[in-house]
Amino acid sequence: MAIAKAERLMNLALCLLGTRRPLTKRELRSSIEAYREAFGAGNGAPGGDEAFNRMFERDKDDLRELGLVIETVEGIDGEVGYLARRDSNRLPPITLDAEEAAALGLAAKVWQQARLAGAASGALQKLRAAGMPLARDGEDYDAGQPHSALEPRIPTHEAAFEPLMLACRDRRPVVFDYRKSNAARPEQRQVEPWILECWRGHWYVAGWDRERQAERVFRLSRITGKVRSRQGKFTAPVPDHVTVRETVESWAGETATGTARIKLRAEHGYPLRSRALTVRELGDGWDELEIPNGHGLDAWLVEFGPDVVVLEPAELRADVIDRLRAVAKG
Repeated sequence: MAIAKAERLMNLALCLLGTRRPLTKRELRSSIEAYREAFGAGNGAPGGDEAFNRMFERDKDDLRELGLVIETVEGIDGEVGYLARRDSNRLPPITLDAEEAAALGLAAKVWQQARLAGAASGALQKLRAAGMPLARDGEDYDAGQPHSALEPRIPTHEAAFEPLMLACRDRRPVVFDYRKSNAARPEQRQVEPWILECWRGHWYVAGWDRERQAERVFRLSRITGKVRSRQGKFTAPVPDHVTVRETVESWAGETATGTARIKLRAEHGYPLRSRALTVRELGDGWDELEIPNGHGLDAWLVEFGPDVVVLEPAELRADVIDRLRAVAKG
């Protein structure tokens, strides 16, 4: 779910849970920022009542699908009112066995080095206060269990991760310098960031590139310098579904249309080896691999530099050479 829609649904749920009396569509439209920005406060602003009604009905159905009990009350000054009573939406007491508590604790540790560490720690403290069998910092959950030795982390070594995470959350445009795989120098990009996603150990951000007027995906490790926030709102709508992995897979040739043969230096290129269909030792420190070939494979192979030589097809070999020459000229 896109950040904009998730935020809108959360605000609608909070309004319906926080009210002591049923709220009409008109009141909800004027109270929730996303509705006001898109359709005004019900005073004939662009967008119109019909478009607002369609969005409101979709949002209401989505919340009900997520389990929120929303009541409809007739006759509020001639209008229909809506509310979500707290007693109807109260969760049952949470009970966890030892394994579930251990899994929850491990999940909380994932974010211990990121901005969400405070929220994770607060959640664990509340569960401990309720009597859940959670270990404290530095303790094993159960020294006799296999999971006690696990120490999961989400790798977030890139300095761009935190400012981009906050920009995605707050829907703030950003500016950064970005170096493409076949470019010698970075270029400045003005981006409206939508979502961050990790794929095969690398973090990517998807968003709207203002200069190119198109959706783009950027690898965080190729961002140079600082990510700088900009004033103003997004100029492009945030889609409900962003295909980060699918886009990156197409770059890496995951959507294969054939195969390619390459020479790869021994003890190098493990991401390529993990996808190899066949591997044959050539001697002299080289191996021959057959790998899936698809759109974008040339850009991925360039990243391995002198450790890869393309044997066939000829078109792929030519594309890789052209990219390497472009870098050399820079």
